Amino acid sequence: MSRRFIQQLTDREQVDGVFLVADRQLRTNRQGGLYLQMRLSDRTGSVTGMMWNANEKQYHAFENGDYLRVQGTAQLYNGALQIIVTRIDRTPASEVDESDFVTLGTAEVDRLATRVSELLRGMKNYPLRNLADCFLMDEPFMAGFTAAPAGIKNHHAYRGGLLDHVVSLMELTAVVAPRYPEIDPDLLLMGAFLHDVGKTRELTYERDLAYSDEGQLIGHLVIGVGMLDEKIREAEKRSGEPFPEELRLRLQHMILSHHGEYEFGSPKLPMTLEAIALHFLDNLDSKIHGISGMMREDANDGSPWTPYQASLGRKLFKGRRVEDRVD
Repeated sequence: MSRRFIQQLTDREQVDGVFLVADRQLRTNRQGGLYLQMRLSDRTGSVTGMMWNANEKQYHAFENGDYLRVQGTAQLYNGALQIIVTRIDRTPASEVDESDFVTLGTAEVDRLATRVSELLRGMKNYPLRNLADCFLMDEPFMAGFTAAPAGIKNHHAYRGGLLDHVVSLMELTAVVAPRYPEIDPDLLLMGAFLHDVGKTRELTYERDLAYSDEGQLIGHLVIGVGMLDEKIREAEKRSGEPFPEELRLRLQHMILSHHGEYEFGSPKLPMTLEAIALHFLDNLDSKIHGISGMMREDANDGSPWTPYQASLGRKLFKGRRVEDRVD
């Protein structure tokens, strides 16, 4: 029997398959009964699983990051697909085809990592290029950088998602910067590489995606500035010269301000041309990726519109299938 991936599931479909589990929670309903809520995922996306009339034994039968064989029924609820789970069985990793849970294959990760190196080592600014080499030659850092997601639930929420997002953003800066001679192209490129670097330590991603204690307590902006300062000290030892102070400040500012608004977690608003450009380009890449995913994964096949998306304050028009169009 061929596998049915999450993106293929439809309303009222019977489900019997293996998924990666995260965010398991044993909750109490209004009547005092227990139910189990979890996030189930495969390489095509994730879905909420709900098991009614659950108990503590079922809750303790598995851990986040385990593979579960799940039986139940797919159901549309408030425009989103969920699985009403009737049975769960822990499945050994040895019995699972892990490629079913990997969005980016090894070859694609290698290609993206090579592209990062090409772009950074093509910079003309020597202090920035020397700084970039300190990151690129750090094998433990690069192992995390190429494996980390860019988020847990929103855009690029998969292993390798951070690398995917950063390369896309760096390619954008390479296109946009030449249109605006006032912008320093190397500084903008380096900012694109560094802006989310703290997510390598903010998140955990060995199997399931979650926040580390450091990520919960400090966050990737502050972590990223600390990582930058560490590498600047390495770059100074490597070159035997002090790193330009204004350049350091500009890079720190780009990391701290790239969310763009106080309400979105930026301790500072973007105040340089490169920081402003980075914010808008980062927002563009994350929004296009996230919104296209909402359209692609929407389970309402019978409508050209998605349900109302509370996070965006609107519905999204997917368009009509070719066979539904009227000439």
